[in-house]
Amino acid sequence: MSQRYYLEQPPVDDRATLTTTEAHHLAHVMRGKVGEQVTLFDGVGHEFQARIERIGKHDVTLAVLSQASVDRELAVPITLGVALPRGDRQAWLVEKLVELGVTSLVPLETARGVAQPTDKALERLRRGVIEASKQCGRTRLMQVVDAQTWRDFVSQGDVNAARLVAHPYAPAVETTFWTAPPSAGFLFAVGPEGGLTDDEVESAREQGWQVGALGERILRIETAAMVLAVWASRG
Repeated sequence: MSQRYYLEQPPVDDRATLTTTEAHHLAHVMRGKVGEQVTLFDGVGHEFQARIERIGKHDVTLAVLSQASVDRELAVPITLGVALPRGDRQAWLVEKLVELGVTSLVPLETARGVAQPTDKALERLRRGVIEASKQCGRTRLMQVVDAQTWRDFVSQGDVNAARLVAHPYAPAVETTFWTAPPSAGFLFAVGPEGGLTDDEVESAREQGWQVGALGERILRIETAAMVLAVWASRG
């Protein structure tokens, strides 16, 4: 089980405090004891070695023994706009995108979307990011940003990024798309189970996005997102 814990607030005077979920995990799930050493990370690139000093009812106090800047991120950023799948598939999607090094996940509101990115849903996704980061060793949290409409997403994206809409009924993505990725990284869009409307596809093309299929078979939302993340991270 994980011996890494997410630190919401930076240490003060070489003391760190875990609260709520993380304190419960350390004290009651992992049965941490005073004097034991654990690893903390702050989600913005720093990792800490710390020793448990006090276990309270709702918090845990630790002495920070050392601090290091740790970079386990990809060479270029990857932003994925995704029309969320249903149910537990959302958690699986987040877990795998964190492991693959995706920088940002943008839940999309589309005409045929089946799962609404409510505030409660976004909160679950962000908690999933923390849990996946604890397991895989990332020190920077993948950002789950507020939901965007399809039109806003395709019109506001960085024009210097390599931008692609995954669409099964378009020609296959050309291999040259993946060569020499720009410093601005990759910007991807994956539509809902029912597919994107013609208007949505055309609005992306009008903004300069490439539209392409990821192979001969139609992929589920989370599979398409993983394929894009893997291809983009190979460089």
